[in-house]
Amino acid sequence: QVQLVESGGRLVQPGGSLTLSCAASGFTFSAYALSWYRQAPGKEREVVAVISSAGSSTNYVDSVKGRFTISRDNAKNMMYLQMNNLKPEDTAVYSCSDNRGTWGPGTQVTVSS
Repeated sequence: QVQLVESGGRLVQPGGSLTLSCAASGFTFSAYALSWYRQAPGKEREVVAVISSAGSSTNYVDSVKGRFTISRDNAKNMMYLQMNNLKPEDTAVYSCSDNRGTWGPGTQVTVSS
């Protein structure tokens, strides 16, 4: 059974940094590209970042380019999202996905002074 569990979300001030983690189990982690999504109140879920199976290729939505970094550790079945220079508009529930229809429950990130 595929399981994804996010952690690391919290309240942070504008300009601050945060690292989210995604722990995966139940599938061959190293075989699949993975993604981070977010959903802000009243908005549709959007993909934030994608990383290839080996971690050699990444893509980001324009609004986070230069501020967020996606990475993964295939030996630990873990994926990460390093977020720098956070803005209030980054406030959302962040979820990881195996790109095959499974998402974790999400972790809340709130950027506010």
